Amino acid sequence: MPRIPSARNRLKDTPVVGHKRVLLAAPRGYCAGVDRAVIAVEKALEHYGAPVYVRKQIVHNIHVVSELENKGAIFVEEVDEVPRGAHIVFSAHGVSPAVVDAAAARGLQAIDATCPLVTKVHREAVRFARDDFQILLIGHEGHEEVEGTAGEAPEHTTLVGSPDEADTVVVRDPDRVVWLSQTTLSVDETMETVRRLRARFPNLQDPPSDDICYATQNRQVAIKKVATDSDLVIVVGSANSSNSVRLVEVALEYGAKAAYRVDFASEVKQEWLDGVRTVGVTSGASVPEELVDELLQALADAGYNDVEPVKTAQEDLIFSLPKELRKDLNGNTDARAIGGRAESAQ
Repeated sequence: MPRIPSARNRLKDTPVVGHKRVLLAAPRGYCAGVDRAVIAVEKALEHYGAPVYVRKQIVHNIHVVSELENKGAIFVEEVDEVPRGAHIVFSAHGVSPAVVDAAAARGLQAIDATCPLVTKVHREAVRFARDDFQILLIGHEGHEEVEGTAGEAPEHTTLVGSPDEADTVVVRDPDRVVWLSQTTLSVDETMETVRRLRARFPNLQDPPSDDICYATQNRQVAIKKVATDSDLVIVVGSANSSNSVRLVEVALEYGAKAAYRVDFASEVKQEWLDGVRTVGVTSGASVPEELVDELLQALADAGYNDVEPVKTAQEDLIFSLPKELRKDLNGNTDARAIGGRAESAQ
């Protein structure tokens, strides 16, 4: 893979009246589900040898995908692109039963790296469909996670993409409706969608537990606190990362004068820093910490040497490797290692 583009010596130390600082949000970066999925691909490559195929991007980060490609992973859109009998990893976003069946029909050796929190939503969809509820799935059309969840109960699922769509969605029986959601949405926007749905359907049922994952919520809470004191917020994350994009929106909503998303520090523009005293920094849940370090170094070169952590939660959730890998590795992989590369809410 090409080296991470460097921003060294590109950003100038622009004179700014007052002290220049960085507010560094914590938690940020890798969550346990992302770490589990990435390690699953790495362990599969080590154990089975290259190539190992991965359906879609294992996580939504171009740097992570490029690194895994260099190690021998091959990313495909659908299972029919994979040679019969080969190993395939399902991404952290999950897949529908139809994809699982298609992989089995080709004799593929599947490793399911779906985040356990996404799997929980899948099980909820199956249960509510079995009880003949109409599922109002709050999420973004075309997102892999939404496709996987809807695929568990396609005849019972109706997608609701925004609060405005809640005002027009049609249900067959207002007394038998339940809402579920994509795990990486804006907490505030999702709750507004639910509020508007409940105003129309008072008997709307809630999921047994919150569908928006802990990492998404924690990163949004942290950036809310950072944004109120920031002239500029920079979110490290890829354009197809739903939770990274939401962090930019939340930062603007909660007081940041400007907010931008970048994949690499080299994408930061000099004019963003003009007149800026305080820069807030965070990263999406699929972003390795080395990319944040690169950004902090670029900001230090521009005179932002004072880095103040803003901690709002401590994360210690861990997930074991997918059962298919655990079986083939003879149980030698320590589950406590999964999640170990996640940012530790310093």
